Amino acid sequence: MIPAPVRAVKSVGRWLRRPRPVAHPRLRLVCLPHGGGTAGAYYGWTASLPADVELVAVQYPGRQDRIGEPCPQNMGELADGVAQALLPLLDRPVALFGHSMGAALAYEVTLRLETLYRARPRQLFVSGHVSPTRPRNGRALDLRDDAEMLAGLLELGGMDEAVTADPELLALVMPSFRADLRLIEAYRPRGARPVTVPVTAYTGDADPGVPVPDVAAWAELAVGEFDVRVFPGGHFYLVDQEAEVVSDISERLAVVR
Repeated sequence: MIPAPVRAVKSVGRWLRRPRPVAHPRLRLVCLPHGGGTAGAYYGWTASLPADVELVAVQYPGRQDRIGEPCPQNMGELADGVAQALLPLLDRPVALFGHSMGAALAYEVTLRLETLYRARPRQLFVSGHVSPTRPRNGRALDLRDDAEMLAGLLELGGMDEAVTADPELLALVMPSFRADLRLIEAYRPRGARPVTVPVTAYTGDADPGVPVPDVAAWAELAVGEFDVRVFPGGHFYLVDQEAEVVSDISERLAVVR
């Protein structure tokens, strides 16, 4: 799948990127990257989404064009920033997708949209993350030195080879990886609240830190419809299974109005 050209991407403030703007979208799919990730991880999805669905990818502080901004210190700070940034786009229905750290963030943003802004997303898609009702088997990579942290990220498959091959580029991205790892390791919500939107959970069958039963436990936070789908692969199963996942999302969004 060929990513959308960077020159076509339109920014909505500091937080949001639209790789293929749609004049009058039926729905917007808001995508939240994994820890250390960037909005560009989702640009390639535009080729497979329905023409009337506009993809909006979130760009976290502390990376790429936001490299000079401090990384958020906790999940609440990050979720508050994303939720507020989305307000101008709520003239159309929205659905949220997040992978790994982005899944927990998508859940927290959905809660804020529902409770603070009375804006109910149409669907929540969570990928590669256990339910907040389950203990998370963290690996404490943020406490390791750079070499050990990098080794752990490579083991998970969460680093681009082009980045690891360039020492200067690697030095630029490591602080955002460490900050995101620290943020998600500290994320231990007490009394997780349910959301009223339909929830679909995705995961890889060989993810060592994300057991399938703990992903299925997202059902405990779904007042309405819930489904779980398991794909072949590890924590970054999404790389190899992207076409299948986007196809599944598209089918589910096709009936949303």
